[in-house]
Amino acid sequence: MILPVALIQSHAADPVVKDSPLPSAHAHNDYVHPRPLLDALDHGFCSVEADIHLSQGQLLIGHDPEDLRPERTLEKLYLAPLAARIQSRGGHVYDKKTEFILLVDIKTEAAATYAVLARELELRKTILTRFTHTAIERGAITVILSGNRPTAIVAAQAERWCAIDGRLPDLERNPPVSLMPLISDNWGLHFKWRGRDAIPISDLELLRKRVSQTHSQGRKLRFWATGDSPKGWALLKAEKVDLIGTDNLSALRSFLLEPK
Repeated sequence: MILPVALIQSHAADPVVKDSPLPSAHAHNDYVHPRPLLDALDHGFCSVEADIHLSQGQLLIGHDPEDLRPERTLEKLYLAPLAARIQSRGGHVYDKKTEFILLVDIKTEAAATYAVLARELELRKTILTRFTHTAIERGAITVILSGNRPTAIVAAQAERWCAIDGRLPDLERNPPVSLMPLISDNWGLHFKWRGRDAIPISDLELLRKRVSQTHSQGRKLRFWATGDSPKGWALLKAEKVDLIGTDNLSALRSFLLEPK
């Protein structure tokens, strides 16, 4: 189904969580967990972050060059297991109505890395969200590029299997949602609050403005470096920030499942 871009918006651990997706749960640096991707899926996470480096023609997973191992590729750790899961679950990561985001953080030079990534995504296009200049055709996995983003290259493509992770200043330019369906930014660059005491009124007003602006344009919103704690999560949840990132899968899962 092709949706107008203006309308695009938005387990094993516990029986109550098994097969129950948590749409706002984002696994920051997912690859550091004992079982990359799989631990996040077992906890119901609907967004996972994978850092990639182009090394000798391969897309290797890791935060820094010294973390890289030849067997830890984007294909082996993420694309292949996701494809297998989708095939076994009737064409979806969780279910038809739940979007699953693979946030690919490019650590090496943007153009060269994307040239290899685009070829790998093309091989998996039957399970990926398709983007054009004016529309989004939802697939089982939505790939969004962060880090060293090849924005101009991606924007010029008439058809592609990924989109770009925007930043707050991009809201003023209001690019097509099919180019930037997600806005992410560093919390500390925009807000004074660090998770202690009450949030200043000025911060709260700015946060609400950014949430409203992002949602009015049909995009999702995420912040990083917010403070990985229940107090920070509670603020983001209350103010309707779409993705809440964490390094602690079980703690965020428990928080999101707490009775309201």
